[in-house]
Amino acid sequence: MHSLKDTTKRYNQYSQHLKELFNCKVYKVTIDAGFSCPNRDGAISTGGCIFCEDGGSFSQAHSGQLSIDEQLDTSIKKLKDRFGAKKFISYFQAYSNTYAPVEKLKSLYDEAVSHPEVVGLSIGTRPDCVDEEKIRLINSYTENHHVWVEYGLQSIHNKTLKLINRGHSSEDFIKAYELTRKFGKDIKICVHVILGLPGETRQEMLETAKVLADLGIDGIKIHLLCALKDTELEKMYNRGEFNPLSSEDYVDTVCDYLEILPKETVIHRLAGNGLKKILVAPKWLPEKFKVLNLIDRELERRGTFQGSKFIERID
Repeated sequence: MHSLKDTTKRYNQYSQHLKELFNCKVYKVTIDAGFSCPNRDGAISTGGCIFCEDGGSFSQAHSGQLSIDEQLDTSIKKLKDRFGAKKFISYFQAYSNTYAPVEKLKSLYDEAVSHPEVVGLSIGTRPDCVDEEKIRLINSYTENHHVWVEYGLQSIHNKTLKLINRGHSSEDFIKAYELTRKFGKDIKICVHVILGLPGETRQEMLETAKVLADLGIDGIKIHLLCALKDTELEKMYNRGEFNPLSSEDYVDTVCDYLEILPKETVIHRLAGNGLKKILVAPKWLPEKFKVLNLIDRELERRGTFQGSKFIERID
């Protein structure tokens, strides 16, 4: 049928990718290291992105009182008991996890990979929060661990980035991407994008996909724009200035996206199931497995799969 191996999925699923790498179930352990963000603390702007709530895109935050070791021990035990997980990736998720001096970053990252069952490190950050010294530090962990840097891009269109008060440009993202690639391909690059951003047509959303396909990104997380309580986006929703995508439109656009991306790109996320307590709209967002099933069915209906419309650029 198609070339993606050992899975019934028509896309390169992250969990399956890890299983093939490590020959067992591998789970991410989310770590809260108390980072901030330059788009919230006034370093570049104030107020943050219009969609960002107090958790900084981290819906399962720890109390903040636990050390990294304690967070790892607690989460690893739960994941072993519940899912039969064997190995783990330490995931710095909340806010911008390179937004600190290199000495502090090294101390935190060292602690995060010190657990004997941790085989990887994943660091979520902004493209304007890295420099050569920080990337060199991150690269140092690739000798013994599976390492990802996750850049929050959201959209390649500067008009959109300005509208959502993102605080960085698409040029900043390209600069961060090229800086990371300067160290080779041992650091894997995952890019976060959001579908349904205000004012963007489906064609504009897919233009972001085409740029990322041309770059040859290693992985992607596709998010749906949602209004959460106590955010600027909630105010926009209440004023009728933001209409979230329907589940049908989201599924269609995700399938278009997957067709454009190279088959090698690892798909880290297509749907979410958290945020129920603070979700304003759309109400269908938490139906993770229903959405994933709809994506599977739509790709099957089309007779397509990830990479089926990818056209490799020849320079």
